[in-house]
Amino acid sequence: MNIAVLGSGNGGCAVAFDCAAHGHQVNLFDFEQFPESIKAVQNNGGIHCEGVLEGFQQVVSAGHEIEKALDGADIIYAVGPAYSTKPFAEVCKPYLKQGQIVIVCPSSCGGSIEFKNSAGLDLRDEDIVVAETSTLPYAVRLLEPGKIKIFNKLKDGLFLAAVPAQNTNHVLEQVRDVYPMMSAAKNILQTSLQNGNPVIHPTITLMNVALIERTKGDFDFYHDGVTPAVGRLIEAVDKERIAIGKKLGVDVIPDPELGVMQGYMLEATYDSGFITAPGFEGVKAQSSLDYRYFNEDVGYGLVFLHKLGEQVGVATPVMSAVITLVSLLMKRDYLGEGKRTMETLGVSKHTAKELEKLLA
Repeated sequence: MNIAVLGSGNGGCAVAFDCAAHGHQVNLFDFEQFPESIKAVQNNGGIHCEGVLEGFQQVVSAGHEIEKALDGADIIYAVGPAYSTKPFAEVCKPYLKQGQIVIVCPSSCGGSIEFKNSAGLDLRDEDIVVAETSTLPYAVRLLEPGKIKIFNKLKDGLFLAAVPAQNTNHVLEQVRDVYPMMSAAKNILQTSLQNGNPVIHPTITLMNVALIERTKGDFDFYHDGVTPAVGRLIEAVDKERIAIGKKLGVDVIPDPELGVMQGYMLEATYDSGFITAPGFEGVKAQSSLDYRYFNEDVGYGLVFLHKLGEQVGVATPVMSAVITLVSLLMKRDYLGEGKRTMETLGVSKHTAKELEKLLA
């Protein structure tokens, strides 16, 4: 199968490596403003990996020409933070062909709808099937351009949904060899809600701002950054996320339970579960507060969840407090910016029941 991977960061390189390891022909693309990883993969002829997956895998090509990357592609993985989805869709728009599958990996906040809107596709369009995953299938870090370390490949608790959801099983059949642990979600609201990043990343970062600024991230983000008090804040945010899901007819798995399913954690608790998690061992904190744990997971993720809660009548005072505090620290108005909301996606006028029907 021909695979196009958009994004040469840690996640994109992990997807490209894993797909190539399963015998697929992989083309890696990224924009010209991200040349280092692409150049390294070009020079090496592929990607080096260590950790739970090891070795070297060749890729067919790595470059900045989107037409070349998409030519003949059966599956297109758009792998990157939430703010990469729109530019990926816009650059793909002229070259998408009927029958191709696009997977936004991960979504975190309606990424499949964002892709469809930006690619000029109708929400119910099925000529090009667009799906999204609930999270990245790996805990992975980029050691250097063209070289990654995978700490964990998820064992379970990885969900996928297409929009419309009637195409979900078709997509799952195409990716089963690489991702046998991937399960069908009810719809893309479940994949968006089941992403734990907006729950854990902003809260742990917020409670460790002084340590991050003082040490430039020289500590283990989860093992050192979580204490019982930090765990209580994670739990409070998680409860609001679960409540939104309940109103939308979606059963959201609490984050520590999901962590055990995925193979990160040994116990389903909000404090010691993170502190002792083997899947998080050695994962360092970010070197600066100006990082995706605030800019993406608050600016996109928590803002999206907060506004979704408002739309369906679920109060989210803790999420709101985190958004407010982080905005103060970063001298930004994340809520006012509204980078990704149900309104920007064009689905803010629907009730919970109407959303369920629209996305089925």
